[in-house]
Amino acid sequence: MLTTSTPVVAVELLAACIWVGSLVCLALVTRAARKVLDGPSQVVLFRAIGRRYGIVGTAALLAAIGCGLALAWPPSTWSNTIDATVALSGALVLLTGAGMAQARAMTALRRRAVTAPDDRAAAEAVRRGRIVAGALRGTMALVTLAVLVLAAQAISH
Repeated sequence: MLTTSTPVVAVELLAACIWVGSLVCLALVTRAARKVLDGPSQVVLFRAIGRRYGIVGTAALLAAIGCGLALAWPPSTWSNTIDATVALSGALVLLTGAGMAQARAMTALRRRAVTAPDDRAAAEAVRRGRIVAGALRGTMALVTLAVLVLAAQAISH
């Protein structure tokens, strides 16, 4: 049984909006940056965005999860839907951590590729890293969508 508290619901909605909106924004910025910026400029941009997003995105995700848990408390009243939502939320935290670690590794790889443009191994590592980054972001988006759908289902029942 979900309880309601207007301030908690408001924070939950705001945090979820920031999380989902930032995922969409990152995808758009990434695509545009690759089209209009040279390699060194991309490194600088993605590093700056990553540092800020690490704070804002993570805080929004944790606030959304915390408010969701507060609204669903106590665990003894949880349905299978809420159990699945909590499990997927935990997976989302782990995916976010993996994404942040991978982004840091990509910064180092991009720097290496920029400073040694003839280094085929560095260029290949960046190419593979982009594939991994896309897979991580896609998985994060799908898990986020699943969490939202399950949470909506739990609220509506």
